[in-house]
Amino acid sequence: MMTTRTWILGLLSCAGLWSPMTSHAGDWPGFRGPHGTGIADATAKPPLNWSRDQNIAWKMPLEAPGNSSPIIVGDYVYVIVANRQGTLYSLLCLDRSTGKELWRSSIADETPEPTHNTNPYGAATPTADADRVVVWYGDAGLHAYSHAGEKLWTVDTPAVRHIWGYGASPVLSAGKVFLNTGVGPQAAMLAVDAKSGREIWRTPEPGGAEGTDNKGGWIGSWSTPVVAQIGDQQQLLCAQPTRVVAYQPDTGDILWYCSGLANLPRGNLAYTSLVLGQEAAVAMGGYNGPAMGLRLGGTGDVTATHQLWRDGMNNPQRIGSGVIVGNAVFMANAGPGIIECFDLSTGTEHWRTRPESGGNFWGSMVLVDGRIYVTSQDGTTVVLAADEREFKLLAENRLNEHCNTTPAIADGDLILRTDAQIYCIREPAQ
Repeated sequence: MMTTRTWILGLLSCAGLWSPMTSHAGDWPGFRGPHGTGIADATAKPPLNWSRDQNIAWKMPLEAPGNSSPIIVGDYVYVIVANRQGTLYSLLCLDRSTGKELWRSSIADETPEPTHNTNPYGAATPTADADRVVVWYGDAGLHAYSHAGEKLWTVDTPAVRHIWGYGASPVLSAGKVFLNTGVGPQAAMLAVDAKSGREIWRTPEPGGAEGTDNKGGWIGSWSTPVVAQIGDQQQLLCAQPTRVVAYQPDTGDILWYCSGLANLPRGNLAYTSLVLGQEAAVAMGGYNGPAMGLRLGGTGDVTATHQLWRDGMNNPQRIGSGVIVGNAVFMANAGPGIIECFDLSTGTEHWRTRPESGGNFWGSMVLVDGRIYVTSQDGTTVVLAADEREFKLLAENRLNEHCNTTPAIADGDLILRTDAQIYCIREPAQ
C-alpha cells in the first residue's frame, strides 16, 4: 500500500470469543444474497412483523453511519464501519447469536477520496466464502481476511474520483474476486485471485476525469456485478455507464454488450445492480435515466437483437435494485418512493403505489418465500406479496432510524443495519 496508509490490526478485541467458522447452506455471503439477485434460499424464514421492542434478538450501536449492508456467514455477521472523515475503515465480526463483537480489523487512510454526505465512507458491502472475507475501501484498497481476522492480502485499486464517492461491492465466485471500480478516469472491471490477491485481469470501461465527461455530464457505475449461468457458460454481468456488459470470468474478454443507458448531457450513470431473471434482465440508469429490458446472451453488440424495450421518459430516481418473479419485475424507487411492478418482456406497468408509511427507498429488495422485503430511508421495512396483479401490503415495520441499506436474511434471522445500529430481527424460540 502507499506509505500514507498504515495497517491497524485490531484482532482479539474480544479475546477468546472467536471459534472456527461453520458455514451454513442458507448463508447470505455478499450484497444481494447467495446468488447476487436478492433472492433468499428456501431455508430462510424471517419474521413478518417487528418493531423497536418486538422480535429484536439483539442490537449493537455503530459509531458512524454507512451505506454498507451486513452479510451472514455461518455463525458470524460482518459489517463495515468507517469514521466520518474517511480516515479509518473497520471490518467488524459479530457473533450471530448474541451480537457480541468478536474482532475488528481496521485500515487507516490519510488521504481519503471525495464523497457526498448521502454516501458516507465505507459504502461497499463485504463478500465472503468459507475461507475469507473481502472488503473494498475505495482508494484505501481491496483487502482479504480470514474468518479469525488475520490479514491475508491487500490490493491497490484504481483511484476513485467522483463527487458521490464509490459504492459497488466485490463479488467472490469460483476462486476469484470480481470488482467494478466504476468511477473515475481509470474505471475498470477487475478480477483477482481470491487466495493470493494476484491480479488476473483488468478490463477498462470508459469513465471520466472527476466523474464527468468533457461536456460536464456525470459518468460512473456503482453497480455490483453478478455471476450468471447463460446457456452452458458462466458469465460476469454488470451495468456500466452506457451499457450492460458480459465478461468472460477467466479472461475479462467482453462477450457481449447491450447499449441503452446513456443519458447525456444529464449523466451516463448506473446506480442499481442488474435485475436478473432466467433469460432476461432489466438495467436502470441513475439520475432519472433510462431503463431497459434485454435478453441475455449473444456475441458482440447485441443492442439491435436483444434489447426488449427501453423507457427513457421521466423515470424515478433509482438507487436500490429490484427482483424478478416469473415475468414480473418489482422495484422500489428512491424518489419519489413508489413501489412498482411491470412486465419483464415489454416494460408495461402492472401497478404502482406509494406505501402509506411514505419514505424513499435506497436499499434493495429481498425476496423470501413469496414475500418482498424493502427498507425505506426512515427505517420502515415494507413487506409485500410478490403478486403482479396488485399491491398487497403484508406489513410495515418501523425502527424510526435512517437507513440506506439492504437486509441480510438467513434461516430465521433478518440482519439490518441503520445509521445508528445493527439489528438482529428474530422471533423468540418456542
